[in-house]
Amino acid sequence: MQFWTVIIAAAAAYVFGAAWYMGLSRAWLTAAGIAVGPDGRPLRRGAMPFVIGAVLLILVAGMMRHIFQMAGLDTFLEGLMGGFGLGAFIVLPWIAMNYVYAGRPRNLTLIDGGYAVIACTIIGIVLGIM
Repeated sequence: MQFWTVIIAAAAAYVFGAAWYMGLSRAWLTAAGIAVGPDGRPLRRGAMPFVIGAVLLILVAGMMRHIFQMAGLDTFLEGLMGGFGLGAFIVLPWIAMNYVYAGRPRNLTLIDGGYAVIACTIIGIVLGIM
């Protein structure tokens, strides 16, 4: 059951990410400096980033499950707080640090960092209730 819990948690974060980035696609493309064609879509397309993203979310959800199990986090509220804490106080600062050093736009930090915080929170909720 733990395997499926990790898959479900990762899938929930992935689905949220699709909605998040579709809603912020113009701002993200601009901030990330991605070249777009006349139709507004990225010039370089392919499925590989989506496949890699899914695999990486499974790794994140798997490690979060391990951390939650070791810490005894097993309720909705504990999952929410644990996921939010990991996202807001570990992942977001790391993204921000990398983007500051790379001279990336603040909007990119806010978009990607915001997704990371909310996605970790979603993963935490799923892990907490399952």
